Amino acid sequence: MALSFVKMHGLGNDFVVLDARARPVDLSEKTIRALCDRRFGIGCDQLIVMEPSTKADVFMRIYNPDGSQAQSCGNATRCIAWRLMEETRQSEIIIETLGGLLSCTRTTDGRVAVDMGAPIFDWQKIPLSKEVEVMDLSSVIQHPPSGMALSMGNPHAVFLVPDADSIDLAAEGAALEHHPLFPERANISFVQVLSPDHLKLRVWERGAGATLACGTAACAALVACAAKGLTGRIAKVSLPGGDLDIRWDEATGHVVMTGGVALVFEGQWHG
Repeated sequence: MALSFVKMHGLGNDFVVLDARARPVDLSEKTIRALCDRRFGIGCDQLIVMEPSTKADVFMRIYNPDGSQAQSCGNATRCIAWRLMEETRQSEIIIETLGGLLSCTRTTDGRVAVDMGAPIFDWQKIPLSKEVEVMDLSSVIQHPPSGMALSMGNPHAVFLVPDADSIDLAAEGAALEHHPLFPERANISFVQVLSPDHLKLRVWERGAGATLACGTAACAALVACAAKGLTGRIAKVSLPGGDLDIRWDEATGHVVMTGGVALVFEGQWHG
């Protein structure tokens, strides 16, 4: 089987993109795992499939390396939006995901801004397995302290830490991803507040593990810190792969993420 693909990344959060708008692509879990494998396949944090949409310019389906699907991915959204902007010469694109519709625009400096919608604080919609105070998870998770939960189209848990670099991400992230409080697992973020407008973030993504950047996690981190009064509603979020500009708009309640995009290479995969 030969599949044409494009390899892209947003701040090192990398994706294999398949175009299934004209012809469906039959993907088994085995094929997804093989494509995402960094030694025996192409290698990526997520596999993205572009499909037709009746509601938007495209439907973006997101597969994790373990074969599971994700509802939303901010960095992938920017990549797909940029690709469609280049293809259509439009400056605005609407992308449909399992997490909803996302509006994307090209900025004057060539980056892509995505309206990620409003954060969700309802414990049932995040979802959590039981009712807790979402801005204080200490009644359920004592270590690390200062845990908060919300959804940015997918479930997130954000933990405030004094030094993000000191976290054993593989050990702590993996354990928390599968905590009983998160019935659909969760993206786990460790955030260090550097100043009221600057955060440092490391992320363990559900189904993918440690990634160099995660757009929805950057949005969740800013919202959680702003809700706690630790930052303003606008901040730079520094991840291992680079910086994202996040704004939680007071008028609309929506979170807007802005960042760069890179096209790496194109090719064919023979599985």
